[in-house]
Amino acid sequence: MRKLLNTLALTVFAWSAAPALAGENDVTLYKNPQCGCCEGYADYLRENGFTVTTKPTHDLAEMSRKAGIPDEFQGCHLSFIDGYVVSGHVPVGTIRKLLTERPAIGGVTLPGMPLGSPGMSGTKDAPFEMLEITKSGTVGGVYSRE
Repeated sequence: MRKLLNTLALTVFAWSAAPALAGENDVTLYKNPQCGCCEGYADYLRENGFTVTTKPTHDLAEMSRKAGIPDEFQGCHLSFIDGYVVSGHVPVGTIRKLLTERPAIGGVTLPGMPLGSPGMSGTKDAPFEMLEITKSGTVGGVYSRE
């Protein structure tokens, strides 16, 4: 019994002392190879505590469709964060809300390239509306406004 308790204690210590495994702060961002605003968005995420790996691709539209995002709701780039898809220049407040609330959706999208959104130049002239991406591959209602 003592050996079992020692093994358990060692396992708990090793687990708590180990570096964080891939999780909610790890982002894989797929982008057009020539897109500068996508790099700006990756930098924005890094500045807000995320670890971002960018992967250039010419297949964004198809990847977005496979992630359940119809063409008219696709963003400029496609990110995968802790089991969710995040399409476009979604503000970090919405991402943190998504990761905290853990809703039963596939992710969120901010369609297009709105001026003043994270990574984009220009002035924000209205709140951004992030839409839900359902697990069945459709776009639902508004998930958040920022």
